[in-house]
Amino acid sequence: MTDRRLVAGIDSSTQSCKVMVRDATTGALVRLGRAPHPEGTEVDPEAWWQALQRAVVAAGGLDDVAAVSVGGQQHGMVCLDEDGAVVRPALLWNDTRSAGAARELIAELGGDAGGDTGGAAAWADAVGLVPVASFTITKLRWLATHEPEHARATAAVCLPHDWLTWRLSGSTDLADLVTDRSDASGTGYFSAVTGQYRPDLLERALGHAPSLPRVLGPHEVAGHTSTGAVIGPGAGDNAAAALGLGADEGDVVLSVGTSGVVTAVTAKPVQDPTGAVAGFADATDRHLPLVATLNGARVLDAAAQVLGVDHATLSTLALEADPGCGGLVLLPYLEGERTPNLPDATGSLHGLTLASARPATVARAFIEGVMCGLADGLDALVAVGVRPTRVLMVGGATASEAVRAVAPTVLGLPVEVPEPGEYVADGACRQAAWALAGTSEPPAWQLGATRRYESDPHPGIRARYAEARGHHLARVTN
Repeated sequence: MTDRRLVAGIDSSTQSCKVMVRDATTGALVRLGRAPHPEGTEVDPEAWWQALQRAVVAAGGLDDVAAVSVGGQQHGMVCLDEDGAVVRPALLWNDTRSAGAARELIAELGGDAGGDTGGAAAWADAVGLVPVASFTITKLRWLATHEPEHARATAAVCLPHDWLTWRLSGSTDLADLVTDRSDASGTGYFSAVTGQYRPDLLERALGHAPSLPRVLGPHEVAGHTSTGAVIGPGAGDNAAAALGLGADEGDVVLSVGTSGVVTAVTAKPVQDPTGAVAGFADATDRHLPLVATLNGARVLDAAAQVLGVDHATLSTLALEADPGCGGLVLLPYLEGERTPNLPDATGSLHGLTLASARPATVARAFIEGVMCGLADGLDALVAVGVRPTRVLMVGGATASEAVRAVAPTVLGLPVEVPEPGEYVADGACRQAAWALAGTSEPPAWQLGATRRYESDPHPGIRARYAEARGHHLARVTN
């Protein structure tokens, strides 16, 4: 080890692995490496490990690092047998095959309380969320129903970040699996309010109650690497990003990445029986109520492909169109949808006329559609008591000037955009430094500047989007 103490943060996301090395005292960036993950919604966890090794090499290695922590994609189902071997490829958060299992679990817990309605309230009360296909517990029910031999072989269940933390420690003992509150709170069998697992709900889903990772505190040491580096407890990607951004109570974070996510830091937990808001925990012993959509930046990828342009041209085109797109509305359900819970939905354009059938109008409609979904998420947070004092927008799509400009027009609020960065990896770095220091609060690193975007709100955009969404919901429920 060198005299200068360095820490590493790992962001193992859906699409790639990033390894960031920072100075433990100042937070100054030292180096960064990355490697891609396989595409798809079903992935062998070994692919994550191999990508991590390549990203570590690209980042100059970890031999001089004093601590490391992992921020990972949430909800992924990693099943291990009694020897610690992976039972089957992991089902990721965006795998919607367990939508039917979610409906079953809601109805079952409802029982005499009123089927789906009573079941939703019962789940919100028990674990702070209502099952949808994204959550681990629904994937376990799917496994028990469709692959009973794999369900029987499952001796332990963990999440992607848990599994990578375990591999970093070099252990093969299931008893050494650990997690944190933020990631555990997205499983459907852990309550962020009580800080306890609900093995009865786990057994309801899988048919038996396998071993689960021990839940660590926000800066508790999870173990050590082969070189002696401290391993932090890690976090779910949204909680890690909030930690990397330095988000505080009253801050709302809009993330426009693979998915669209709206989160807020709160001192108290929230419960939403409608299921729109999931009552997650954050990475600092507080709470992180969250609304997620399946459709984020990849909707813009689709728009660029449809129009035959690159992303820079897509942004330029969108800024040429008037707000509201002459009545053209996109429902961006290109990969199904989680909020609203429509796993089998498809996207649709509404209000297409000769006047609106122009590349610029179509480009802007795609962006407004994504932002309307996020605006609905912000409304859902406000409905459960969140009072936003600042809106921060991050994610790959914020590289688009059109996205930054359209956001306040749709949201009706100013938006602050931090400097481009890898905020999940930043949060993992900050947590690693926290675990290394053993202090009561995370290190107070100097955070980057933000750029503020303001524009006059255009309420007609949301009104037309709501009308189109209402027509869609009426069609699929009849």
